[in-house]
Amino acid sequence: MARRKTSLIALKEISEINMTPLMDLTFILLITFIITFPLIEQGIPINLPKGSAADLDNPDTRSISIDEKGTLYLDDLQISEDELIGEMQRTGVLTPETTVYVRADQRIDYGRVASVMKILHDAKITRMALVTQGDQ
Repeated sequence: MARRKTSLIALKEISEINMTPLMDLTFILLITFIITFPLIEQGIPINLPKGSAADLDNPDTRSISIDEKGTLYLDDLQISEDELIGEMQRTGVLTPETTVYVRADQRIDYGRVASVMKILHDAKITRMALVTQGDQ
């Protein structure tokens, strides 16, 4: 029984990978992340005070939010003050270069913000920032 010969041209066509679907998927994912990234940071609705400052560039960040009732949120999850103390102490020991953004409603008592800043100071967190609305 004779073996059938195949042409090299047919084998070359089969061995090439079509990159178009992969590129389409990459662009769709890129656009999705560009659209959703700003929404991730703004999870808790807070009326921030107005002010202006330079932007901070640090990939390792945490966010503490205080709403108008004085409720604490750590990265969009409600948390008690004791839990916040423990979590910030762990953050200060494990990742001391973490920047903590404090977002506080402009109508709350200044003492509440000061107590959160004291928690961060006691946890040896040296990179912290108060988040404000831009002047418009």
